[in-house]
Amino acid sequence: MIISRAPFRVSFCGGGSDIPSFYEKYGGCVLSTSIRKYVYLAAQKAFNKDTIMLKYSQTEEVQDPKDIQHRIFRQAFLDFPIRGIEIASMADVPAGTGLGSSSTFTVALLRLLYTWEGKHASAYKIAKEACQMEIEKLGNPIGKQDQFAASFGGLRYYEFEPDGFVKVEPVVMSADARDRLERNLVMFYTGKVRSANGILAQETKNLANDADKIETTKQLCAMTKELRAKLEDGDIDALGPILSQSWEMKKSLAPGISNPIIDDAYQKAIKAGASGGKLLGAGGGGFLLFYCPNETIKNRVRDAMTLSEMPFEFDRAGCSIIFME
Repeated sequence: MIISRAPFRVSFCGGGSDIPSFYEKYGGCVLSTSIRKYVYLAAQKAFNKDTIMLKYSQTEEVQDPKDIQHRIFRQAFLDFPIRGIEIASMADVPAGTGLGSSSTFTVALLRLLYTWEGKHASAYKIAKEACQMEIEKLGNPIGKQDQFAASFGGLRYYEFEPDGFVKVEPVVMSADARDRLERNLVMFYTGKVRSANGILAQETKNLANDADKIETTKQLCAMTKELRAKLEDGDIDALGPILSQSWEMKKSLAPGISNPIIDDAYQKAIKAGASGGKLLGAGGGGFLLFYCPNETIKNRVRDAMTLSEMPFEFDRAGCSIIFME
């Protein structure tokens, strides 16, 4: 048996600039961290050596990968000539909640299949091939940040160059500053899951030909670079205002990113003392993230919210094989 694990991610700033219609012309950048919430995939030999057995929200058993209903599994087994395998998936967080679940799943699956074949694949290779699978082969209107965050893990700055290359650099902070950053963040679940593809398809279209939205995304990139510099200087409290400013800008990129329920919860947290926050992911639902300058304000925000909190910690390992027998 082999078990792979890939972390979900929390994106602080720059989302949208990782979409090909933008970065291929202007370049993009994102600052994010992976968290200790994971997708797990477990593989073992199938009883029938000629079949592929898959267990997720439903169960499939096929001989021809073309018959697989799950789009990512299907594409993976079209790419990997593997048979006689049984795979089961589990996750700490539901899909469609803004933490990059689809790409996290893809990264964990590629790591698992390469290991099953006894082949080494670098974190960059896994992330790059996950992007190719989701964006090019499956035609999903998504960006590249989630695949790289799930593969590399940690608190990192990603720069998306026009030729497709992605620079991956750590955000260099003292241990004390990193711990304070982690402690000052709080996350709440809106109770809404959604497919990001509709919002991202409109955002992709806008970033291809809407001058105002292109300019907004350029400003988001500038703020991302500013945030990196401030965090590396130990100015942790700079995160709050940048989160709020980037959230207001993000909402203008496509309809449906926010809604009255999200706006109401957001205002409650700000009135309780949070210095900034944002909705994670493409929009429409999922998790709200807030920065609170101290524990007293953090508790006030908790008291003001009617949404469920999801405690979390930063992950540092990225995608890995956690069991092999």
